[in-house]
Amino acid sequence: MESGKPEIGQKIRRLRVRLGLTQEELAARTELTKGFISQLENDITSPSIATLMDILEALGTDISAFFNDRSDERVVFTPEDTFEKEDGEAGNVIRWLVPNAQKNALEPILVSIRPGGQTDELDPHEGEEFGLVLSGTVTLVDGDAKHRVHKGDSFYLHPQGVHWLQNNGKTPAKVLWISTPPSF
Repeated sequence: MESGKPEIGQKIRRLRVRLGLTQEELAARTELTKGFISQLENDITSPSIATLMDILEALGTDISAFFNDRSDERVVFTPEDTFEKEDGEAGNVIRWLVPNAQKNALEPILVSIRPGGQTDELDPHEGEEFGLVLSGTVTLVDGDAKHRVHKGDSFYLHPQGVHWLQNNGKTPAKVLWISTPPSF
């Protein structure tokens, strides 16, 4: 590895580990042997293009993304990069803070809720959610439970029931809300 860039096998290993797959599981998904996957990850052997495409498909990516140098990936986003959706009937405005966050492991939004408004009801899902109330007070409804969350307070939950935020106060509320996996 003289160039300082990881070899194909090392990149495949990182993707596999990131997805929580064993070598046996990746082998089963690609109809290859665990031994071949091991040799590949240790850069002892090289795959054919067709085999590499099968492995990358099983790992949820493709050749273009696999060989793309991520050094040009954006890290900083400006207000001009955000996308905003207003739901006048529900009384909220959602601003997606990171473009195309649905492809990432987490999705941050900024939600503004007018007095008497609420967010859409979200179904239970795997993962976690975190919120920080930046202004106002909201009620976090999580199934049968209701929690008042004031400015400066945060919430953290594993969404087991239908859940949403509502503003029963007299002033607008703003909440930084992060979901993993993306669900907004």
